[in-house]
Formats: sequence, C-alpha cells, structure tokens
Amino acid sequence: MRVALFTTCLVDALFPDAGRATVEVLERLGQPVEFPLEQTCCGQMHANSGYFDVDLVRRYVEVFSGYDAVVVPSGSCAASIRHQHPMIARAAGEHWLAKRAEAIAAKTFELSQFLIDVVGTDDVGAHFPHRVTYHPTCHSMRMLDVGDRPLRLLRNVRGIDLVELPRWDECCGFGGTFSIKNPDVSAAMLADKMEAVIGTGAEVLCAGDRSCLMHIGGGLDRIRAGVRTLHLAEILASTETGYHQGQLPTVTTETAETAETAETAR
Repeated sequence: MRVALFTTCLVDALFPDAGRATVEVLERLGQPVEFPLEQTCCGQMHANSGYFDVDLVRRYVEVFSGYDAVVVPSGSCAASIRHQHPMIARAAGEHWLAKRAEAIAAKTFELSQFLIDVVGTDDVGAHFPHRVTYHPTCHSMRMLDVGDRPLRLLRNVRGIDLVELPRWDECCGFGGTFSIKNPDVSAAMLADKMEAVIGTGAEVLCAGDRSCLMHIGGGLDRIRAGVRTLHLAEILASTETGYHQGQLPTVTTETAETAETAETAR
C-alpha cells in the first residue's frame, strides 16, 4: 500500500516531532511512508473564517490522488479534508473537483483511525512509563467520530499510567480563529481545561492535535504547572530502545520560546 503523510502547517512549522513520530510508528509497523514536498495548507483556517479557497483543495487533490491512503496527525485538518473540501469545490461550481475531493477524502485518515481501521492494530509496541491524561479534541470527536481509538492505543502502551481527564468532552477554547475573535471566552475555557488537567496529577497531557496542545500547553507553561504536552504520535513512537526511550523529551530554550511566541501571537 502506498501511503503519504500530510504533516499539516502547524506540525511542519512549529512541532516537527509530531510528524517524525508519526513516520516512526508507521515504519515500525512495516508501513513505508512518503512525504510529497508539494503539499501545502489544507485551508481549514480560511474555510472556518468563511473564505473558501478552492485552489488549496485542488492542490491537495493533485498532490495526494496517487496514494492509497493519506495519514494526518491532526483531527482538525483531517476533518477539514473530509468535510470541507468537497463542499468548497461545489461552492466554486467545480463539481468534477468535488468528486475527486470526495474520493481522496475517503482515503484520508487521522492517525489513530489509520492504525486501528487500516493497519488493524491497537498495540504499536510503545513504552512510556509516565502518568498521562488524554484530551480528545473537538474535531476528532464531533466531525471524525474518532471515538475511543486514541485511548485504545494509549492503554496498550507499556508502563503508562493513563488517567481520565475530568470534563474530557469540553473544548479547550482554541478553535483556531475562534480564539482570536473571542479571546475572553477562549481564555475562560482554557482556564477550565487547565484546572482539569492539573487535577489529574499527570506529568503529560496528550492529544491528537498539536494546535490544542499549543493552546493548553502555553497556558500551563505560563503558570509553571509542570505538565508537559505531547502529541499522541510521540507517545506511541517511544519505546525502551528507540525514539525518546520512554523518557520525556528535553525542551530546549529555543523550542520553549517558539511555543511561547506562537501562543502569544494567538
């Protein structure tokens, strides 16, 4: 099977470890992954703000139509491709493009969906001996119906102490452009989410979207909560002998400043 990685803008520009970890997990399972350099933004940010950019839909279709599957380490971007791309093409009157967009959208999977539904496993041989809590992101729950797939994968990680996040079904307040247009509401929602995370006593907050982790992580860092944020792929990639060897990765000053800058810009 020919599989491509659509890395997403945020992972590519700010959090490349999530993309590397995705490749690490898939290759460990015997699945080669290609990274087409022609890929660009999926257009989610534009579409959510009412700007339907059909050129980005066309680019995605052109770049990924030759693959049997596309893996996306982001529930929100996968949801945009699945649900918005055909709609945007139809709104532009390009019905032929809409049909192609629907075809490639059907082959586009969020990481946990691909591992469980396509590869057919919920145990990737990971080892991560830390207390972890999981935040299910809104798009993964409500648009992709990812369900408990990420939790099934996490439960099979050796050494993990997985604790349930109180009020897990509540939004963290990021929502992309929502947090920019409604900063006060976003900040209040973030405060509630941080309180829930800290209450678990977890060392690590895990999610399938680096955007939500950037938002929550920025808040946790500002109050020196001592809780790290890791993408689901980074935990799944950790083993006793590879990737992070089950240890929490070291954050350099440059990385911390980059995350803080991104959060401030938000």
